[in-house]
Parts: sequence; structure tokens; C-alpha cells
Amino acid sequence: MAPARSVTVLVYSSNEATRRRIITALGPSPEAGVVLKYVEAGRGDEVVRLCDAGGIDIAILDGEAAPTGGMGLARQLKDELDDPPPVLLVVGRRDDAWLGTWSRAEAIVSHPLDAVQIQKAVSSLIAGDAVPAAH
Repeated sequence: MAPARSVTVLVYSSNEATRRRIITALGPSPEAGVVLKYVEAGRGDEVVRLCDAGGIDIAILDGEAAPTGGMGLARQLKDELDDPPPVLLVVGRRDDAWLGTWSRAEAIVSHPLDAVQIQKAVSSLIAGDAVPAAH
């Protein structure tokens, strides 16, 4: 049996409870053979620093975070970093999914978080696939 693949996931929200909900919804493993390692950030500058340093496989950004929202932060990562990680954007409403396109996020899910939906999105990002906005 092959060892589990470790995937480092950065979870960003200015709200600690939102970070907890995201991590709880994803759990320790979205699929067989994959183990998630979480890194949390509560400020936008932390996200940029951590992603720029490398080692982040997927960034999950809260579009409702303040003062630095995940949408603008996703776009900043794509514009400023040489090798940004794939981004899963969590938006407040399904109707906000178009903003994910503007931000150049590879995947979009909306609140309220659905564990199956977010696990599928992360699994697709691990596989290297872009994910259409979940409805």
C-alpha cells in the first residue's frame, strides 16, 4: 500500500469560526490516499507571505473576510506571485460565483458550506482540475 499523499492547505479567513467550519467540512482527508495538513491565516498579508514562501498546495480563501477579502486576495496572488497555488474561493452566496471568475480562482463554493461539495472541489484541485462554481 502506497503512503498517503500529504497536501498542505492554507485556510484564510479573518473569522476564526469560519476557518474552523472550513476545516471541519473538509476533515482530515477528502479522499483515500490523501492527508490534509492545515495552515491557518487570519490576515491577508500572512496569506501572501505564506504562498510566496512556497509549500502551500491549495489556498482556501474566504470571500467575506475583512478588511482583506478573499476575492481580491486571490487576484493579488495570481497577479503577483510567480507560482501561486490553486485557489478555492468561499463566497457568501451562489450569486457571487461570478466574482470568483474575476478573481481567477480555480474553484468556488458558497456558504452555507456543504462538506461533500467542498471535499469534491478540493479533490479536483488536488487532481489538477479546474472546478466550475458549485450551486
